[in-house]
Amino acid sequence: MPASVAALAPDNTLSFPFNQRWAMMFWSAVFNPDTRFTPDASKSPEWNRGAYLAEALAHCGECHTPRNLAFALDNRKKFAGAITAGWRAFNISSDKATGLGNWRDEDLISYLSLGHAPGHGSASGPMGEAVDRSFSQFAPEDIRAIVVYLRSVPPQPSPDLPATTAPAAPASHRDGVTADARGKKVFASACASCHGWSGESPVSPMATLTGTWAVNDPAATNVAQIVLSGTRRYTPDGALSMPAFGNAYTDDEIAAVANYVTARFGTKGSKLTAKDVAELREQTAE
Repeated sequence: MPASVAALAPDNTLSFPFNQRWAMMFWSAVFNPDTRFTPDASKSPEWNRGAYLAEALAHCGECHTPRNLAFALDNRKKFAGAITAGWRAFNISSDKATGLGNWRDEDLISYLSLGHAPGHGSASGPMGEAVDRSFSQFAPEDIRAIVVYLRSVPPQPSPDLPATTAPAAPASHRDGVTADARGKKVFASACASCHGWSGESPVSPMATLTGTWAVNDPAATNVAQIVLSGTRRYTPDGALSMPAFGNAYTDDEIAAVANYVTARFGTKGSKLTAKDVAELREQTAE
């Protein structure tokens, strides 16, 4: 490697023992054996294609599978959901309550291809990037193969999520949840024009909140993140954006609006604090 290139390499800022690269040989021996994908002869060619795409190329588990104490994927809870880069990657196992078990095939195909499924919400954050830069470029038969494979992943429950998502909220802001005056004030000034007081967007189906796991997650992780960072999605009809409000509102205000949104449009309101939002900012920036 030329010295000019080597000089550009950043210093290792990891603390001991994580800065010892040689130790990775032992970690890899235990958690990452050097083996290639092997087709399962008992499964169909479509299933094997989907398994290869999901496991090897799309590496879905890197975000959607929780990790053990050694930071390796805990495949005993395969696709049960996890927090990655400050965003929650939700359960994509075959669990019927909190996974994909009750999704129709066409909904899964739509979500992977377009980043939106009616009644289930829109992809944002890292998943939005995955759709725009990867899945949307897949051949239709490859998307179907991934769906076939996901259907076969054993169900893993997410006990912190409700069994069902909440229905649409009342159309008038005077009805339904009216508590948290600060959160309601922020929502009225920055959110209601696109998302509506019912959660059914008057602007675009992709901005509808009703039925999404994000607003039904009591932790409100993705609600806070989307307010902080915004999103820019690329759809067949062109770019669709939500501005970032991270610099326009304080951590306390973002916590308030996230708590209001989950209470009005979800099954249970969150209890985020300014400290929680500050930590999410740091995770996203890393």
